[in-house]
Amino acid sequence: MVSLLGMEQKVQSAKKRELMYWYLASRGVPKSLHCLCLKLAEEYAVNAMARSCLPPPEHVSRLADTSFNHIVLLTDNVLAASVVISSTVENAANPEKLVFHIVTDKKTYSPMHAWFATNRLKSAVVEVKGLHQYDWSQEVNVGVKQMLEIHHLICSHYYNNLKENDLEYGGEHQNFLEALSPSCLSLMNHLRIYIPELFPELNKIVFLDDDVVVQHDISSLWTLDLNGKIVGAVVDSWCGENCCPGRKYKDYLNFSHPVIPSHLDQDRCAWLSGMNIFDLEAWRRSNITTSYHKWLKLSLNSGFTLWQPGVLPPSLLAFQGHVHPIDPLWQVAGLGYRSSSAGGQILEAAAVLHFNGPAKPWLEIGSPEVRSLWSRHVNFTNSFIQKCRVLH
Repeated sequence: MVSLLGMEQKVQSAKKRELMYWYLASRGVPKSLHCLCLKLAEEYAVNAMARSCLPPPEHVSRLADTSFNHIVLLTDNVLAASVVISSTVENAANPEKLVFHIVTDKKTYSPMHAWFATNRLKSAVVEVKGLHQYDWSQEVNVGVKQMLEIHHLICSHYYNNLKENDLEYGGEHQNFLEALSPSCLSLMNHLRIYIPELFPELNKIVFLDDDVVVQHDISSLWTLDLNGKIVGAVVDSWCGENCCPGRKYKDYLNFSHPVIPSHLDQDRCAWLSGMNIFDLEAWRRSNITTSYHKWLKLSLNSGFTLWQPGVLPPSLLAFQGHVHPIDPLWQVAGLGYRSSSAGGQILEAAAVLHFNGPAKPWLEIGSPEVRSLWSRHVNFTNSFIQKCRVLH
């Protein structure tokens, strides 16, 4: 009996260790993607076409024209951005109405620009802008710096607590594995709270994460009535009552802490990020960004015990009361985790598939069947994709 119990403990321990190694694997950048960025950066340096204007001068006016459908991506992943845009355009009823705004960091700007300058779309407009090209106020610069510092402290706190004894004896610490996710420390991931400052001339945008693939026309998102709310998001689930499309509030927030509002329903489904419609005019009239920073400071003062690491927990608190639920089939999420309850028919019907979780579709640790839904939008005829053996 004792030996059986000991064996069971060893099996459980091995499973938890394997889960941790799986999360650690998600932190790596595949050699092929590194190669792609280097090749494109070189192309930007030597090829004038790779440095040509994005968008071309005759389409610059569309960037602030609110009669077009504006889509925002904050990403430092060239391949992922190419899939998001190609899949959106391919499934659009009126692709000529689409304007994509890609914001990236300084090191990725050259390869990102080179890709879209040499792989131009015939219909939609693409803008690539680096963070170094923004002239923000001192107040915004300070706010961004403080936000990143606190998020880094939160992730470091949980990462440092991932000790072997935690994995050996406690299941509760498995949620801390989110601290191993690259998105935990990603500047581009956390910058979404500053979308109104990034695009001061726009009034309504669709935000897409770089780990999504679009399967159907999404143009009706821009005509959705948000009923005075700021963000439209999937909240309810396609799987019926008492079934959340993602996780519940209690999976993100520490309800045992007195700072977390007691009136919040901890069994309530958290709204999904990844694909959202934002009313930027309403956002600017609100105090959401200020509230977000307030919650970050409260987390810092509490010793980082208010929520699990990640961008969503403070957003759940800051956007409380400002979320308009949209049809569950606008987005099916969780495809970056090991098991998804979504069957083939649901995956096919979903407008957007979100590979949130460690197993990003450009990594080898995910399910090949699910990855194929994403990889079919990779341009394998591109010479740089071929030279770098991307997804081979």
